[in-house]
Amino acid sequence: MTSQQRTIAILTGGGDCPGLNAVIRAVVRTAHMHHIRVLGIERGYGGLLGNGRVYELTLDHVKDILHLGGTILGTTNRGNPFCYETSAGPIDKSDEVLLQLKQLQVDSIISVGGDGSQKIAFELFKKGINVIGIPKTIDNDLHGTEVTFGFQTAMQIATDALDRLHSTAESHDRVMILEVMGREAGFIALHTAIAGAADVCLIPEIPFNIDVVCEKIQTRIRRGTYFSLVVVAEGAFMNHDQPNIIEISQQGAAKRFSGIGDKVAAMIREKTDREVRVTVLGHIQRGGTPLAYDRILATRMGVHAINALINHERGVLVGIQNNQMITTPLETVLSQSKQVDILSDTVKAARAVGITFGDEPISN
Repeated sequence: MTSQQRTIAILTGGGDCPGLNAVIRAVVRTAHMHHIRVLGIERGYGGLLGNGRVYELTLDHVKDILHLGGTILGTTNRGNPFCYETSAGPIDKSDEVLLQLKQLQVDSIISVGGDGSQKIAFELFKKGINVIGIPKTIDNDLHGTEVTFGFQTAMQIATDALDRLHSTAESHDRVMILEVMGREAGFIALHTAIAGAADVCLIPEIPFNIDVVCEKIQTRIRRGTYFSLVVVAEGAFMNHDQPNIIEISQQGAAKRFSGIGDKVAAMIREKTDREVRVTVLGHIQRGGTPLAYDRILATRMGVHAINALINHERGVLVGIQNNQMITTPLETVLSQSKQVDILSDTVKAARAVGITFGDEPISN
């Protein structure tokens, strides 16, 4: 390394996601073209705190990884350096992160992650470290971009599952419930319901009335169709109720939801006397080969992150709007939450083709 050569670092934080390796590859290959040295930090910020390695990423490291799921750097949804869990309890180890970065001569971090990872990046930015965020989340719930990489793959996996449940539901005259991810945003559930011809879609943005859901199922029966497909986001909940949280947020880890599919199934069974089955898709949505769309989007975002660094941008998130790559200040991105717009054309289209969200009487 020459004395003039710039050194940056990249890490992947939060849950794994299809397309992470495509981002790493794009960052390393683009940086190499501009004679920028790239260090890979393993396990989020853990590599800077003794829980992983920090090593130089060469072109050989990113060879033949574009199509792979997961991340070659590893990831974690714990390990927030501002609230780092130790045997004595959580402590602030952010100064240790700053010291390690200084010793490694790293002038900028590329933080690939969702809202939790970007919040950590923004806090480090306020302490003097330049950061460029790249939005990664299958939930598609980050502002500053129309879509996050990983969402299309997760939605396709869920749609494939719903297609398979469709044939089984029809064969057995059953109500089939598919529970998908989406703690506070129902993008996966909404798009899967439309693509997979669901009859009911329950999302966090629209509290539902179980009687409306059951009336939809009964209406189909009266019309001679004895099966129904229900898609439920994990964070969905009934009117005057709360989401099913099984683990509260702690030590930088997001709260965990579970059980809404089974809860809805029990109520449908009781009110309609129908045979009901539940499939919880869970982490299957995160794994496996990314779609071509997510490989391309991740690549474009990785390239644009390096361009933003070269153009001396600081504390921003890379995103896409109207098919153009943009950057948005992290402060702006994190100041608001992104959820399904219940007045959007997508929701209106779902209603128009007969999908109920459990919030209104059945009219078709």
